Amino acid sequence: MIQPAAHALLDLQALIHNLAKIRSVAPRSKIMAVIKANGYGHGAVTVARALVDADAFAVARVDEGVALREAGIPQRIAVLQGFINSEELALHSVYDLEPIVHCPSQVDILESANLDKPVKVWLKLDSGMHRLGLNADVFDACHARLSQCRAVHQPPFMITHLANADNVADPVTERQLDLFGGRVAGLPGERSIANSAGLLAWENALAEWVRPGLALYGVSPFPNRTAEQDGLKPVMTLRTRLIAIKQLNAGDAVGYGGDWVCQRPTLMGVAAIGYGDGYPRHAHSGTPVLVRGQRVSLIGRVSMDMITLDLSDCPSAEVGDEVTLWGDGLPVEEIAQHADTIPYVLLCNVTPRVKRIPKL
Repeated sequence: MIQPAAHALLDLQALIHNLAKIRSVAPRSKIMAVIKANGYGHGAVTVARALVDADAFAVARVDEGVALREAGIPQRIAVLQGFINSEELALHSVYDLEPIVHCPSQVDILESANLDKPVKVWLKLDSGMHRLGLNADVFDACHARLSQCRAVHQPPFMITHLANADNVADPVTERQLDLFGGRVAGLPGERSIANSAGLLAWENALAEWVRPGLALYGVSPFPNRTAEQDGLKPVMTLRTRLIAIKQLNAGDAVGYGGDWVCQRPTLMGVAAIGYGDGYPRHAHSGTPVLVRGQRVSLIGRVSMDMITLDLSDCPSAEVGDEVTLWGDGLPVEEIAQHADTIPYVLLCNVTPRVKRIPKL
């Protein structure tokens, strides 16, 4: 079998390490591992099969949950966007999925449903994110209705989402925690508050369930930090190979638009990866790349299938050498900064033509 040029190595032991790290931070909480968006680009089924010790999984949409069930994943699965009609609700019942209920119209659908078996539901309070979720003034009424609904497995669970947990100096998180805590006080049912930043930085966000996403994949949820600083290990290492090396002269312009001009005689390398593979189109010249374990710089614009590198300080480089774009030895957080984006985007944007290669 031909080895693809651009490929993503998935370190499943790192994934398991990160889950264990999260469990050590929240030892009294159950872990709902977030594997939406195809496991943040890592492959949802691959991630789910590796995380056998996770207590549950969370996906964004019902079709993601169905795919996991059809792959034989046995854990509880929450669907963060829930359902918008009776057909989607029926799928939750058939596939034993747990919808998030975030608006009164979903309560209406549940009350009129005729399901073979009741569904476990998570009632979502908008505590300050102001995206999905029930406002505080209707939360109590919806909770009371769900508590009497035959289509709902009793009691309903309760959930909220933190908007600014990655900023430990922001008072918004404390206000959200206070609002949620006050609203659900005395109600039966388990609770879930903390995302990755919440569980690592806000001890009072550690309810019965925590919902790590980014941290599972070995990426720090905090700005200007790396996985290593948070005791995490990167799961994805994105690699390709050099396919050409040529000598350029001072004054030569490189790539589309000629944006980067050689200031000296330059040994240029071409690597087989580009925005068609998910490498960020807007990565700036100077973005680091590893060749033979040595940092070299991206030069010129990123093309669909290729990037160009300044190999002048790595003269031993040869065609066929391995090139690391992020991961082992090169934090994805750093690449995101050079591309004016966030690590989530880089991971999720890796395209299907990049083969994922799991390794234990």
